[in-house]
Amino acid sequence: MKTLFLPILAGMGAFLGIALLSFFDASVMDFALLMAPFGATAVLVFGVPESPLAQAKNVIGGHLITASIGIIFTLYIGVSPLTLALATGLAVTAMLLTKTTHPPAGANPILIMLAGEGWSFLVTPVLIGAVLLVLVGKLMLVVKRNGVSMLKRA
Repeated sequence: MKTLFLPILAGMGAFLGIALLSFFDASVMDFALLMAPFGATAVLVFGVPESPLAQAKNVIGGHLITASIGIIFTLYIGVSPLTLALATGLAVTAMLLTKTTHPPAGANPILIMLAGEGWSFLVTPVLIGAVLLVLVGKLMLVVKRNGVSMLKRA
């Protein structure tokens, strides 16, 4: 039973986090809350929540830093094969220098540059989506701790 509990809980957390983003994304017409890198974020936040890569600072900071780089390139430098590579390399460097490494955020410059996104993308979906996933992740950690302690008593 214990070997099934944690993977199922992780899947439920990923479901809940992405479902909330999807629901708000679909029902609030003015802005997006969902982006593909959040699927990979869910693996870390819910699957390995103790990992340094899944911590709030890394999730939120990593997404914000790399998205900013993608937006800067989109708006002020341009999009080409060379700038896509350069922005991604700078994003990795920036996350490592700021100690906010979050691998799924490495996709942000590519996503943002190919989609031609601007500064509003930094708030929605990047900031609001990352914060929501972190909050759901914290909620699932509480559930995990309570569930594990109940399993130990049983």
